[in-house]
Amino acid sequence: MKITVLDGFAVNPGDLSWDFLSKYGEAAVYDKTPPELAAERCADAEAVFTNRTEITEELLCKCPKIRYVSALGTGYDMIDLAACKRHGVEVCNVPGYSSDSVAQFAFALLLNLVTDIKGFTEIVKMGKWTGVPNFHYENVRFIELSGKTLGIIGFGAIGKRVGAMAQAFGMNVIATTRTRTSGSDNGVTFLPLDELLGKSDVVSLHCPLNEGTRGMVDKAFIGRMKDGAFLINTARGAILNEQDVADALNSGKLAGAGLDVLAAEPARPDNPLLKAKNCIITPHAAWTSVAARKRLLKILEENLESFVRTGKGINRVV
Repeated sequence: MKITVLDGFAVNPGDLSWDFLSKYGEAAVYDKTPPELAAERCADAEAVFTNRTEITEELLCKCPKIRYVSALGTGYDMIDLAACKRHGVEVCNVPGYSSDSVAQFAFALLLNLVTDIKGFTEIVKMGKWTGVPNFHYENVRFIELSGKTLGIIGFGAIGKRVGAMAQAFGMNVIATTRTRTSGSDNGVTFLPLDELLGKSDVVSLHCPLNEGTRGMVDKAFIGRMKDGAFLINTARGAILNEQDVADALNSGKLAGAGLDVLAAEPARPDNPLLKAKNCIITPHAAWTSVAARKRLLKILEENLESFVRTGKGINRVV
């Protein structure tokens, strides 16, 4: 079997190993593949792994030997599932590998928004310690989370971990999902989306990107949020209408946003969020801890081994 990894650098920039692939065939690993080279690099491949490089109908037509496609992560919006199904291509993803890391990162974004550690550090470096005349602590943001309400949209493995962290800080946790909008479980109350938005001091996004969620966080959505609420997004950037979010930050409707993802990555120079007030942007890094990436490669191999042995992967999408 010939195996192609189209864009493996993010998963393994050199600190881990792709050697396991050689157990299943002849592997070619590319750090990154531009769209115009994808067909050439997949020409003889039977198994293809992708992080962001798109798997399209056109590519599958040009590369008829492809029988197996795997996302190098949980999200698979870069893979045309309908085209894969038409071509009889098995599609797998890697769920669950980064839940702890992403949840930790999401909460780190929130803590950075409500606790201006950099601002307090500057006070020390500038010689403005406690007792210095004309210094006021209220000029540096420090908001106690205990008693505040966290609203979680999407309550899978990551959302549940974020909820547990919030409860440890004394926060009230409410959530909404596509299938659950009432009742309670382990101290988490489930509500319809509009009710959640109106009650939440912090809204954290943990839902997939699909046609129902694309551009969901727009002016109308934000208008239903509490004034001065915070927004956290470690899901997919395109869930946000980025101009509307930037406008809300600049107007003060949103007190701050912590974003690990953008609609176009890397950030384009004209992205309005780059200059928005109180906006933390990190480079889609929540999943990149060594522990998470080791788990990713382990699950990746388990899927491939199952496909080679049985013709079916474990974590099948198509």
